Amino acid sequence: MFGALTDKLTGIFASLAGKKKLTEDNVSDAVREVRLALLDADVNYIVTKNFIKRVRDKVLGEAVIKSVTPGQQFIKVIHEELVALMGGGEAVLHLTTKPAVVMLCGLQGSGKTTHAAKLAKYLAKSEHRKRSLLAACDLQRPAAVEQLKTLAMQIGVEIFAIEGEKNPVKVASSALKAAKEGGYDVLILDTAGRLHIDNALMKELEEIKAVTHPHEILFVANAATGQDAVTTAAEFNARLGLTGTILTMLDGDARAGAAISIHEVTGKPLKFEGIGEKLDDLQLFNAKSMADRILGMGDTINLVKKAKEHITEEEAQKLEEKMRKASFTYDDYLKQIQAVRKMGSLKGIMKMLPGASKLADLDKSEKEFYKLEAMILSMTRRERYEKDDLSMSRMKRIARGSGTTVQEVNKLKKSFKKSRQFFKNMANKKMMDKFMDSAPF
Repeated sequence: MFGALTDKLTGIFASLAGKKKLTEDNVSDAVREVRLALLDADVNYIVTKNFIKRVRDKVLGEAVIKSVTPGQQFIKVIHEELVALMGGGEAVLHLTTKPAVVMLCGLQGSGKTTHAAKLAKYLAKSEHRKRSLLAACDLQRPAAVEQLKTLAMQIGVEIFAIEGEKNPVKVASSALKAAKEGGYDVLILDTAGRLHIDNALMKELEEIKAVTHPHEILFVANAATGQDAVTTAAEFNARLGLTGTILTMLDGDARAGAAISIHEVTGKPLKFEGIGEKLDDLQLFNAKSMADRILGMGDTINLVKKAKEHITEEEAQKLEEKMRKASFTYDDYLKQIQAVRKMGSLKGIMKMLPGASKLADLDKSEKEFYKLEAMILSMTRRERYEKDDLSMSRMKRIARGSGTTVQEVNKLKKSFKKSRQFFKNMANKKMMDKFMDSAPF
């Protein structure tokens, strides 16, 4: 999503790299280019104007730190102001009451129904352990109720719907009663999409709010909508009093303007971002993470979160011990491959590493990843633990079983031995500690 904006900002920063100091002239040139880049990315005009003024005042008002170049100083200020513009830290949901009511609203096609299910799955994770009830209050769109039922079945969450009912206010009211009687932690209301200028439908939302008293009213905005999403969010906020926003379709190719502008315009925090089509693809919005991505610095914040979800501290310590002793096996390698795969596609993970998204042939690398897994899965248990050596006949069998060649199996064997020898040679404990501190697991 941020490709074009990132490239333009990187070019601007590069133009400052050769400067000996920041002057009013070169700062003026740089901020002018930043302003054009932001406007081209569909960032709100007023937001851009205020942002540029803050950056200019801050850059010219700060003494350049001796340990950094003028270009680095400029990047630092841009990063700080982007983080502030998008709301600073993470904004959590307020779900203290049981049941806590979360109402989703927004334009038609913004992804409310899908994100109602995503939110229920997110809240069911071990760190939250919230039992949710999904309420089918979208009675405008054909098959919306059936879609929610299908999604609820996929994630193992209960759904409340009333067959033949035409009034969503009655559905919402009855759902709240059912949530109380059923002892649910959270009630998630999936409402129909509507334009803010449709007064009858907006009044309907106000009535749903009146009967359910939601603790969270989240505006679901499709990032591809651009400035229309920001304008509409402001109007919804005026009518309903939003508590936050869920920004969807951030994995697409649309311009990044809505992500950057919406907090400043509405005054309400961005709480979640949808980063893919799978029901697991929902994460807390983090302004620092978003600023890092916009400036091409990767997304190490969410990479660490993903790693912690799929690789426990105990597993990481066991692997570290095996690496220290150079006693890790093909089976250990397989477990690491499978843990990384649980985190998502290799291409998606690489995009989170600073600079790695520019690497060529990420799709080819992912295919190689699958081949490695297939080859190890084609080994016997004794071969995985290296109790049986990989002879030529065994390599032929592994190649047939994994759909690879003997040469590829032999390459795996050689690279594995080289890795072990590498760790054996790392006798210096400080060197090992330095390596483990920088490892992504």
